[in-house]
Amino acid sequence: MVKIRQVDVAMLDKPKSSPTRPRELSPAAAARQAQHRQFVRMLSKISDRDAVFEVRLDKSEKPLTVRQRLMKAADEAGKEIVVRKSERGWLVGLATDDRRSKRGRRRTTRA
Repeated sequence: MVKIRQVDVAMLDKPKSSPTRPRELSPAAAARQAQHRQFVRMLSKISDRDAVFEVRLDKSEKPLTVRQRLMKAADEAGKEIVVRKSERGWLVGLATDDRRSKRGRRRTTRA
């Protein structure tokens, strides 16, 4: 059963201010953030079609999750990349016409 009581209007207008400090990141979140920074650094080095990097995976990492994070980092960096499977992880390079996927709908030019 809930309890209802009438309170002073000042409680609503000026909420209680407590010194809030930013929460510390969990070890997993800190690792994800470090990995994201690593991806952004790697993507900044991709400037032409000859720059290709291999991202090797740990046993604990899921390949598709890492691929998603790579694509998100590339989107934030404003680069269009291709990610292909490798024996030990993923190969990452700049998207060129011959590297782009031929699957799916054709891209339309914006008018």
